[in-house]
Amino acid sequence: MPEKLANVIVKFYDEYMQSTPKKLKIIDAYLVYVLITGIVQFAYCCLVGTFPFNSFLSGFISTVGSFILAVCLRLQSNPQNKLEFSGISPERSFADFIFAHVILHLVVINFIG
Repeated sequence: MPEKLANVIVKFYDEYMQSTPKKLKIIDAYLVYVLITGIVQFAYCCLVGTFPFNSFLSGFISTVGSFILAVCLRLQSNPQNKLEFSGISPERSFADFIFAHVILHLVVINFIG
């Protein structure tokens, strides 16, 4: 059983490295970074506490929102999804991503107090 799992992981990794464009790999790296940041924040909250609760909530909302926005960017930038997003260029999707990030972080900073 572990051999089959290892084979599946190796095959998935090889296909990912061969068939995924570099832009999507960069977005995936950002997604992993944001996911790890959210996990670290949640673990810190569980271990230490949430004394300034607004600060924890703002940081966690920021990571969740950033993850969601990056997933939307990845969906719109993926060449396989051209039919679903035919009117949106990759530059437009990136501009929307940046604009939404600015709005998200203005809200987060305002929520901190």
